[in-house]
Amino acid sequence: MFALQILIQTMTGYIKLRKKALEILHTELSEKLFYHGAHHTLDVLKVCNDYIRRLKINGRNAKLLRIGALLHDIGFTISNNNHEEHSVEIARKLMKECRFSKADFEVVKGLILATRIPQRPQNNLEKILCDSDLDYLGKSDFQPISNSLFKELQACDIITDRNEWNMVQIRFLEAHEYHTEFARKYRQPEKQKRIEELKCVVENTRQKT
Repeated sequence: MFALQILIQTMTGYIKLRKKALEILHTELSEKLFYHGAHHTLDVLKVCNDYIRRLKINGRNAKLLRIGALLHDIGFTISNNNHEEHSVEIARKLMKECRFSKADFEVVKGLILATRIPQRPQNNLEKILCDSDLDYLGKSDFQPISNSLFKELQACDIITDRNEWNMVQIRFLEAHEYHTEFARKYRQPEKQKRIEELKCVVENTRQKT
């Protein structure tokens, strides 16, 4: 009976937190965030849910992983710089309001900070969130999602030149590694194709100049 009460409280807390988080993301993110918008958070949450089903992750861990996905980029509502730290502070506030324990918060804090580049996940949940966050690197929709990030960086006056962006992507993709068995098997091969495609684009641009 006590275990059932805890489960119900956790579910209620998660639903309340999810509503609060999505409201913040939909109303407080800058319009310049063409990549780091609410749609990205929902995509990451979807991929995490796929991992939860695939790996049969239990109740508490599943909820904390979902919370980590919902809150990992919410710090962009405060600043593009050090957004992970801002995300942690927002997570602290929201989880306290929704009556999650300090132990639960520490797990979510670790999840959020693990997504900081370069990623250094320390446990299985962190590995899953990291791979979910960059799942698109090894998928067929890489190009449109990459274009949205380029558009965002342009809007924020970080990168203006497409060729420079392609070279940045090559360096990033080559330095990046997936952490879960699933992503290494099903995302890494496609990611390698994207690297080769980008190198061809850069080489063709070089030959034309």
